Amino acid sequence: MSTSLIKDLQQQMQAINAQGLLRRRRTTASACDVHVDVDGRPMLSFNSNDYLGLASDARVVEALREGASLYGAGSGASHLISGHSKAHVQLEDKLAALFAPHLEQPRALHFSTGYMANLALLGALASPAPQETEIFSDALNHASLIDGARLSRAQVTVYPHADLETLGQALKNSKAKIKLVVTDGVFSMDGDIAPLPELLALCEQHGAWMVVDDAHGFGVLGENGLGVLAHFGLRSPQLIYMGTLGKAAGVAGAFVAAHQTVIEWLVQRARTYIYTTASPPALAHALLTSIDLLTGEEGRVRRANLADLRLQLTGLSVKPGWQQLDSVTPIQPLVIGSNEDVLNLADALWAQGLWVSAIRAPTVPAGTARLRITLSASHSLADVAQLKAALAQAT
Repeated sequence: MSTSLIKDLQQQMQAINAQGLLRRRRTTASACDVHVDVDGRPMLSFNSNDYLGLASDARVVEALREGASLYGAGSGASHLISGHSKAHVQLEDKLAALFAPHLEQPRALHFSTGYMANLALLGALASPAPQETEIFSDALNHASLIDGARLSRAQVTVYPHADLETLGQALKNSKAKIKLVVTDGVFSMDGDIAPLPELLALCEQHGAWMVVDDAHGFGVLGENGLGVLAHFGLRSPQLIYMGTLGKAAGVAGAFVAAHQTVIEWLVQRARTYIYTTASPPALAHALLTSIDLLTGEEGRVRRANLADLRLQLTGLSVKPGWQQLDSVTPIQPLVIGSNEDVLNLADALWAQGLWVSAIRAPTVPAGTARLRITLSASHSLADVAQLKAALAQAT
């Protein structure tokens, strides 16, 4: 029996491979940076979400060392047992203060990952009676939001990407007691920004919460790097904001910022917060330095450099049928189409010392396989010129 079970899995993986959808891992042997040692080779990476280049910043690294000396290697328990440290409190207080211009009576809650934060949000806000809650989810939302909606047991309505008219009609027709409009702030595979002012207006008109996953906007967009809420100048008690701390912030974890009542409700009801060991306090201590850099003059300079790099990358020489998507973020996708073609292109770049991953279904819709080129403030204009030349050669 056990042999047949293994053979069944092997056959399924062979089928996945035949479709060009088999995933593989590569191993880095150096710090997260744009120049990395990957599978024993020196490579120039356009893969990382370390948008501001803070992951290997000496000040953040030193803060992590200091945090480990103060708090040890681990937390030892969940936040509600004994794992909630002074460093966690300081981080949450700092984040809450930063979002005071955008949220009423703000408070922040730190999570181990963005995935866990999204599962927590949708699960805790949905009514125990599934028929009383309806979640309205953008068709291109991140997998963590999709899974959170499914696990909430609420009714889920998926609206076409950024389609305000369809969403407005669905909200109008909804009989649910609790309504949640859920969207990425910056869509991670296309790099476009959700129409948040219009979405918020619909939420306020129909008495709905607006949950924004700003994993790829926090640190990159808006005044002081405070993401899409700052980018649009939004403020509302109906806003619930999730930001991650392992991308532009360069460390690890995530946070939810919202009205203090929402946060206290999550403390009481969010299962991925209650029933998991708290992240190491040393990480929270390092994030205090990272957030200061991100929101200060250093962050402003690095975001300005990102803007210059984006301009450098425009006007790629591409084959007919390829499409360079327009984005004002560090996410710069090049849509190729077929799985085979995008894998061949990624391999050709790899052979030239350039590491850019091929993204395929189900992460993106079938037939839209792409290179997800991501820029970091640590890149130079020469780095981008090298990538452009290699892509031009590939055409």
